[in-house]
Amino acid sequence: MNTGDPSAASSRIDMTRPHSARVWDYWLGGKDNFEVDRELGEQIAGMFPHVVGTARGDREFMHRTTRHLATELGIDQFLDIGTGLPTPPNLHQVAQEINPKARIVYVDNDPIVLVHARALLNSTPEGSCDYLDADLREPSRILREAGKTLDLDRPVAIMLMSVLHFVADLEDVVSILRRLLNAVPSGSYLALTHSTDEIGGPAVKKAFEMWNATAHPKAQPRTKPQVTGLFDGLELLDPGVVSPPLWRPPLDLETEPEPVPLWAGIARKP
Repeated sequence: MNTGDPSAASSRIDMTRPHSARVWDYWLGGKDNFEVDRELGEQIAGMFPHVVGTARGDREFMHRTTRHLATELGIDQFLDIGTGLPTPPNLHQVAQEINPKARIVYVDNDPIVLVHARALLNSTPEGSCDYLDADLREPSRILREAGKTLDLDRPVAIMLMSVLHFVADLEDVVSILRRLLNAVPSGSYLALTHSTDEIGGPAVKKAFEMWNATAHPKAQPRTKPQVTGLFDGLELLDPGVVSPPLWRPPLDLETEPEPVPLWAGIARKP
C-alpha cells in the first residue's frame, strides 16, 4: 500500500491558512480541522447558510453514484481523485458493502489527508484499498501508481468530487480528463461534481470571493455548459448535468430536493 510518510506529511501541514479539505471536513461535522478552518467556515456559512447542505449534498451524491456504479453497472474498480478527509461511510465502504471484491485507489495531495489515510485503507479481505499522495495535475503518475492496485485493462470509475474547480485553467482540466480517460477501457465511467456560482444568487458569488481571498487552494466556479463540455465524447447518463441533489434522488424523500451550487454528472466511455 503506497501511503507515503505520515510523519513527513505532518511537517507540511500549514495551520495558519484555511485549507479546502479541512473546511469541507468542518462543514461535514468532522473533527480534523483547525481554528482558521472553522473561522472561515463560519464566515462563509454566515453569508451563505446553505453551504453545509452543499457539502453534504456533494457527499451524498458520491454515495448514490458509487452504489449505482457498483450495483446497476457492475463496476468494481474506483479511482477517487481529490479524496478529502475520511468521513464514514467512505467510498470503499459503500462499494465493498455491495461487492467485497471491489478495489479502490484514493488520491489526494493534502498532507493532513495523508496523516489520516490509514482510515481509508480498511479494506475487506477480498478487495483492496490504496492511497496515493499525489496531485490531480500529475495524471501520468497517478495512473502509473494506481495500476499497481487496479487493472486498467478492465473498466474503472474515475471519481472527481469537488476537485476540478481547483484547477484554474479550463484547458488544463480538459487535458487532465483526456489523459485519465485515455488510460481506461470502454465501459469505464467518469463521475464528477464541480462548483458553480450560477445557483444560489449573489451570496454564492460573495462566498467564492471570500474563499479565494483567504483559503488554499483557490476555486474557479464554472457554468453548466462548461461542466457539460467536460463529458464530450462520453455517454451521459440521465438526467445529464444537474445539481447533485437532483441526480436520481432517493424515492422516499418527504420533500423535493433543493439544488446546491454544484453541477454533477456521470458518463460512460463508449
